[in-house]
Amino acid sequence: MKKIILFASCVLAMQSPISSAAELFPLNDVRLNASPFLDAQNTDLHYLMALEPDKLLAPFLREAGLPLKQESYGNWESSGLDGHVGGHYLTALALMYASTGDAEILRRLNYFVAELKRAQDNNGDGYIGGIPGGKDAFNQIAQGKMQADNFSVNGKWVPWYNLHKTFAGLRDAYKYAGNQDAKHMLIRLSDWALTLTNHLSDEQMQAMMRSEHGGMNEVFADVYAITGDQKYLKLAERFSHQAILNPLKQDQDKLTGLHANTQIPKVIGFKRIGDLTGKKDWQEAAQFFWQTVHDHRTVAIGGNSVKEHFHDDKDFSSMISEVEGPETCNTYNMLKLTEMLFLTDSKVSYADYYERALYNHILGSQRPDTGGFVYFTPMRPNHYRVYSQVDKAMWCCVGSGIESHAKYGEFIYAHDGDSLYVNLFIPSTLNWREKNVQLVQNTIFPDEESSHITIKSNKKFTLKIRYPQWVGKDELKITINKKPVAISAQPGEYVSLNRSWRKGDKIDVTLPMKTQLEQMPDQSNYYALLHGPIVLAAKTNPFPNEKVSFIADDSRMGHIAQGQLCPLEAAPLFVSDSTDFMAKIKPVAGKSLTFTAPDVVKGPNSASLEFVPFFRLHDSRYSLYLPYSTPENLVSLQAETARKEAERIALDAITVDQVAPGEQQPESDHFFKADRTDTGISNGMRWRNTKAWMSYELTDKKLEAKTLRLSFSKADAGNEFDVFINDKLIKTIKLAADATQDIYTRDCAIPESLVRASKGKLIVKFVAREGSKAGSIYGLRLLKK
Repeated sequence: MKKIILFASCVLAMQSPISSAAELFPLNDVRLNASPFLDAQNTDLHYLMALEPDKLLAPFLREAGLPLKQESYGNWESSGLDGHVGGHYLTALALMYASTGDAEILRRLNYFVAELKRAQDNNGDGYIGGIPGGKDAFNQIAQGKMQADNFSVNGKWVPWYNLHKTFAGLRDAYKYAGNQDAKHMLIRLSDWALTLTNHLSDEQMQAMMRSEHGGMNEVFADVYAITGDQKYLKLAERFSHQAILNPLKQDQDKLTGLHANTQIPKVIGFKRIGDLTGKKDWQEAAQFFWQTVHDHRTVAIGGNSVKEHFHDDKDFSSMISEVEGPETCNTYNMLKLTEMLFLTDSKVSYADYYERALYNHILGSQRPDTGGFVYFTPMRPNHYRVYSQVDKAMWCCVGSGIESHAKYGEFIYAHDGDSLYVNLFIPSTLNWREKNVQLVQNTIFPDEESSHITIKSNKKFTLKIRYPQWVGKDELKITINKKPVAISAQPGEYVSLNRSWRKGDKIDVTLPMKTQLEQMPDQSNYYALLHGPIVLAAKTNPFPNEKVSFIADDSRMGHIAQGQLCPLEAAPLFVSDSTDFMAKIKPVAGKSLTFTAPDVVKGPNSASLEFVPFFRLHDSRYSLYLPYSTPENLVSLQAETARKEAERIALDAITVDQVAPGEQQPESDHFFKADRTDTGISNGMRWRNTKAWMSYELTDKKLEAKTLRLSFSKADAGNEFDVFINDKLIKTIKLAADATQDIYTRDCAIPESLVRASKGKLIVKFVAREGSKAGSIYGLRLLKK
């Protein structure tokens, strides 16, 4: 049947057998009022204005053979992922214009589209992209010549992922700002992709899907929604990775070891296609994915993954030991998926997760006042985050970051027929144009346990107010014009208020918050402290004379907080006879949402530690997850922790640089190159090998390297290969059959003369002997000793 869907200010006709349970309001119908979210939106607006459009356009003009108006930005924008931030920027401009109506933002958006149109017109075939040499690489794909890896196709760094940002930017320029050129350009670009892939078999398409490709299936489904042309829906289905979809259809969690943010956009596409086609198994696959990630793979702030990968869901030890904790892009995409699931099944559990992730991860990922975005949020106690600079850092989380803080009004409200959902307690004004209903929500939540809604229209409708699961049974209170309302709803449901509303009616909602512990998902001995949905953390200072920079530089790995590790045994911890010690957590007088617990928190300076909302804690080391011990077990726990930490700390202290083979970002950061290579997972660890050769570029700025340490598995016994550094053979290795451990290491001495001549760059190359393989390699480190 024919259905009309409102996409912001644009009305799009589409074929769909699916009726949504609810719809979100267009962003331009919601305006934020004074709050941390409005502050973050304004900070983001300034960040967008500080970015130079012509620098972001440079890769597109260069690849189209047009003169540049300014040179491209550096960092990821000039090392293979050129153009990806430009696509994000276009989406962010569209979102910001819809959220604010800012005329200068619209002018920039229209200018950016016009310049991309010049590039597309000059290319002549519909293509627009900033990928260096991208046209040639895509032409090879069209001819069926393809080498695909987890993060590369024909030697290009995730080209479809990169190109997806341009597709999405054009879609959003049309969807949110009504730019008609963007619509036509999007269709031309989609036709180019259709022509490119027409001659590829399904097997070739699926091989190409091994490489991260963003939400290509979702965006082609959107083009189908815009045009009604089935060919784009077919293309969306061909861009759907069956190796991920099929296990999810069977309710199987096969996610361990996979690059997390490669998978979430795929699942968003599965859900979109399922909704458009009525394929229930695709919809249920998306719901199963969300449920398993939410229930088993998500930490307190709403984020997931370590070093960008899904680790074993029964072992979160790496979440504590590593500094590359949850990636902000993951949560950005999980929130997109959450919205889509809510629209077809309007459950409070989706809104509860959305609130948790929005406050504690997304809002906390932007540096207040000056701007700047966080890539990894360490859960490791006593570590810290680093923030981007507008002219230096061009990471993926900068791209998603400039979008996230431009669309805070997106999920506050929703509607379904004559029902109006209040999902989030954020100060805002809603104009429900279709029903001629206006309302204003005033609150300083979470600093107060209430929200106040004023109806501005005379209209009959049902107001559905979320009863969060963090509010106790029978504790939610609502009054209308100061008269109490009888509430039969339970936590995890919506309170439905159906009446003929009069202009000036006031609804007061009381939301009592309690302080509670939340255990690490694997039920290990680490706990986070929450007040209501707000995650609390303690600002710490384990190295009083330390000078650490919280601002990232422009280096390839500047997004990682690489400062000194504080030993885990020196972190604060909860000490009590049981975990039932909430009565000992005390609010600090005169300080909103600030708590102290000197009777139960032990460790250095524990008496002065204060727990505050994590989203307000910036430019500091912190502890969010704390270990728990009884008094009797404290000494043995700290001794065991120290024993486990000692080897790691010692190894890190002598490590100059390292690579995790088979992991996308570490390999990209080290300029991985290869021929006839393969990667996989064994015992929860990633490996890489080659039948020909592969190489990494390692950095040794101080010329300290003495040893190359490699990790192998005894399962690869007999493989023989040569190890070169800067084209000099340093060792021939034949993997041992008598290794005593499943994973073991071999050290290769590096000649001092080679290091002196290296200028700080050591290209480590592995070359397989005839009939053999190089590797599999499970780890690679440059050591000072």
